Amino acid sequence: MEEKFISQVKLQELCNELIDNNFDIFIPKEYGYQKLVKGENVTLDNSLKPTKSSFKDIIFPKAEPIIYYKKNKSDIEIIDPQINKKTNIILGAKPCDAKSVAIMSKVFNWDYKDEFFNIRAENTLIFGILCNFNDEFCFCTSVGLSPKSTEGSDLFLVPLNDGYGVRIISPKGEDFYQKYNSYFTTVDNKLIEEIESNVKEPDIVFDSEKVRNWIKENFEDSYWNTLGEYCLGCGQCAFVCPVCHCFDIVDEDYCYTEGRRMKNWDACQFEIFTLHASGHNPRDDQSKRYRQRISHKFKYYPEKFNEILCTGCGRCSRGCPVSIDIKKIVTEIGSFSEV
Repeated sequence: MEEKFISQVKLQELCNELIDNNFDIFIPKEYGYQKLVKGENVTLDNSLKPTKSSFKDIIFPKAEPIIYYKKNKSDIEIIDPQINKKTNIILGAKPCDAKSVAIMSKVFNWDYKDEFFNIRAENTLIFGILCNFNDEFCFCTSVGLSPKSTEGSDLFLVPLNDGYGVRIISPKGEDFYQKYNSYFTTVDNKLIEEIESNVKEPDIVFDSEKVRNWIKENFEDSYWNTLGEYCLGCGQCAFVCPVCHCFDIVDEDYCYTEGRRMKNWDACQFEIFTLHASGHNPRDDQSKRYRQRISHKFKYYPEKFNEILCTGCGRCSRGCPVSIDIKKIVTEIGSFSEV
């Protein structure tokens, strides 16, 4: 594959043209992906830790209307919202973020095709970037990824001294390159290969198949109780996760005759998540709720969609107020099957 090259100056110029052409560009900052105002502000540092939250909300917003309604005398008028079809560019997504859209798309196109998700996903171009960060919470290699994975990216960046090597990954990425190829030149493939070979990868700390099998056979194991003793049920882990996708739907009345139906983020760690109208709750304590979180990610989703519902980014562990570490938990579960 012929690698391309774009200098830092040309990248700035390209971003300015895209912004002028009504593209929205988002780049990683400490707390999340922020909208780029002008190309001169482009800074991509692949040695920094993942942002505190992913770019999930760009494609799957925290809250969005799915219908508006008006109650007339004899009927109810349904008004469809206008879905923003503007093109978004995610510039500099680490592999643990870039793969997220492909993982979530499985559930959003399972028994019903979610038009809201699909339009945003189709209109989003992802520039992945080689990751040069690795701390005690990273475990991308244990869930089938790596710091140099290109899965989910449309184009993939490899930082060089004065710019970036660019690898075209998808047809969408090829179309983009053909339209803006004047900003790119060629580069020696060996230079990029050398940089990739020097990237330190996290150790593989568990076998996902062993984890899945242990969960399958140990639904009532006392181990789950130890996790529930610590979990506060705050939902931080779900909201910063690039692939957690639970939501609820509620009707909000503006007045007696008008309102809207909203889709809002939700989380399986909330007590109210499974609370029945009768008052019964099948997950009536935090142990059961945390068991659901781990089981969904490492058993239910892989069995249903052949995808692990986790990218190993470590965000949930870094931000947990009581220091629950999902990497440690799943590593322990993987070791139980060897006893």
